[in-house]
Amino acid sequence: MHTTAPRVLRRLDRRTPRRTLCRRGSRGGMVRAVGSDDSLLVARLAAGDDRALAEVLDELGPAVHASARQIVGDTATAQDVVQDVFLDLWCHPERYDETLAGLRTYLTLCARHRALDVVRSELRRAGREARHTRELPQPRQPSPGEEVAAADTASAVRAAVRALPPDQRQVVELAYFGGLSYRDVALRVGIAEGTAKSRVRLALAKLGAVLDHELLEPS
Repeated sequence: MHTTAPRVLRRLDRRTPRRTLCRRGSRGGMVRAVGSDDSLLVARLAAGDDRALAEVLDELGPAVHASARQIVGDTATAQDVVQDVFLDLWCHPERYDETLAGLRTYLTLCARHRALDVVRSELRRAGREARHTRELPQPRQPSPGEEVAAADTASAVRAAVRALPPDQRQVVELAYFGGLSYRDVALRVGIAEGTAKSRVRLALAKLGAVLDHELLEPS
């Protein structure tokens, strides 16, 4: 059993041309194509010969990819399935039984099963998201009276803020309407943080004289 993927699998991604996945033999020639003796090939895999993996990947990779793509529907996901199938072959070559099917049939069936698992997982995820969306409480629509009151309140606040001295109006707009902290307000205006706090407190005191206190509570 092999726990580490060989270099040929680590290079297997959607940006790598298929033919570059074949490794060269010790004499500089291309490794041999997959032959009819699948048991010998699998025995080489079991012995840790990653050249055998390069051979089977180059020969059967397109068929495995096509089988997966028929189910998942897109090239990128099918490539991930191919990666999983050949990684499993590398780690568990003993799972292949030549008395039941040829290696091509075995790998394409593995790809179909893996692709179906991917589709089922995606459907379950989509179902969970749909249920979560349905279970979320729907926001209550404000009544016409509430909308009018909110508009009146916003208008009153804007008018009161416009009446502030410019230095106080600036820090209030940044802190309450811009959502900035005192420190960020100080940096934005170019003053000390303590000065920013003092200006905000003075501004709120003046606003409190004309507005209800609850309108001045930050969210």
